[in-house]
Amino acid sequence: MHELAIVWFRKDLRLADNPALAYALDHARTLLPVVIESPEKVGGDSVGQHAAASSWRTASLASLDSDLRSRGAELAKLAGDPNDPAPLLAGLAVESGATLLAANRVWDPASLASEHAVTEALRTAGVEVYVGESAYLSPPGDLTTAEGKPYRVFTPFFRAWEQTVLPEKPFPAPERIVLPEKLPRSAESAVAASATASAPRLSRSGDGHWHPGEKGAQKRLANFIATRLESYDELRDRPDMHATSELSPHLAAGEITPRQVADAVTSSEVGQDAARPYLRQLAWREFAAHVLHAYPDLATRPLRPEFEAMPWDDDAEGLKRWQAGETGYPLVDAGMRQLAQTGWMHNRVRLVAASLLTKHLLIPWQQGEEHFRRILVDYDLAQNAFNWQWVAGSGADAAPYFRIFNPTLQAQRFDPSGAYIRRWVPELQRVPSRWIAEPWRMPPAEAEAAAVRIATDYPEPIVDHKEARERALAAYAAIKS
Repeated sequence: MHELAIVWFRKDLRLADNPALAYALDHARTLLPVVIESPEKVGGDSVGQHAAASSWRTASLASLDSDLRSRGAELAKLAGDPNDPAPLLAGLAVESGATLLAANRVWDPASLASEHAVTEALRTAGVEVYVGESAYLSPPGDLTTAEGKPYRVFTPFFRAWEQTVLPEKPFPAPERIVLPEKLPRSAESAVAASATASAPRLSRSGDGHWHPGEKGAQKRLANFIATRLESYDELRDRPDMHATSELSPHLAAGEITPRQVADAVTSSEVGQDAARPYLRQLAWREFAAHVLHAYPDLATRPLRPEFEAMPWDDDAEGLKRWQAGETGYPLVDAGMRQLAQTGWMHNRVRLVAASLLTKHLLIPWQQGEEHFRRILVDYDLAQNAFNWQWVAGSGADAAPYFRIFNPTLQAQRFDPSGAYIRRWVPELQRVPSRWIAEPWRMPPAEAEAAAVRIATDYPEPIVDHKEARERALAAYAAIKS
């Protein structure tokens, strides 16, 4: 039994179903919970490059500290570079006399490298290192094809995932955590002293502010199961309805585990058939992590080599209009404005918006990935890079390049009354439903009655869909040949 264990919180900001915390409680008499942060970086990420996710993490750390304090502990902060944690943690172990360090694995390439450095440094100093796994039901690299290669197509991956993933039951949070009598000097700065306890100032459609933290995650999961799980498969593509779980920010911050989500969904009263479509989405999330693990440069280089020669367009004005939600395609503009105001966008609209950028405008997917990275509260390296490459046609199991979403038809199908568009594009508030997806086609008299002047109050389409589609197909044909 160790006298003191350091518990290093990374992207696992919760007490329940936390393998590292559970191991430390079982193997040490006292615990020192710590997080490594700096003014320039939060969780290892540049604050500027990940502004929304960084804001979320700050609020989540305050929530975690509050939960620890209710159990007799507190969260201490090591000031330093989260991307170089080894000297900080090794120094803390020497100063405090800790002989055990417990942490949970984070699967992006930089975090894996940090884990290796920490393990080497602490084991050299005679400190036991335990690394738990809770980020995925199937850790990246565990599932391979019959030839031992990584999966690049989702459907066979999902079949294997369903057959092999047999998660254990999640375990509850501890009731009591004992701190050492005196905190080490280097870890005296409690996170609560520097973190704002309020949530990021991002309103959420239909539900007020987001609520970062473990309690917020559990509440959102329970509400989803009680009110929307049964109809999830039927309505999940409807941005005008509150039909999805919206758990992605909580999963990205590690405030809840996939095991907790899968257990709650499969144990609910809706039955396995209703639960399976949602589990498929969890599997898609895990597929992205497996692909990143196999191809570490997924965020910067196309997985399909031929896309290195793609004739992308350097269209700064087009990128600016897309970012501002001023493309003239109402569904895309509604999504981009929802993203700007809330840090989140409905998944169906993400697909259409990404397709418009990469295929209608031929702007490199990396520029869209960078914008989402900066503004998403649910930013996750694997998810963001994988999904952008999927839409662009350059990634694993990619949507064929000739599959080019028609933003008008998508709006008519998935926002038939225009409720979603009207919420986020107030200029079109009075446009009749028959024209809401393509307001530029309104007869002059109806446009006057709707009090909107196309090209003045709301822009014309940034590009004609038919012409853009033909240009994209020609570009694809060029790299294929």
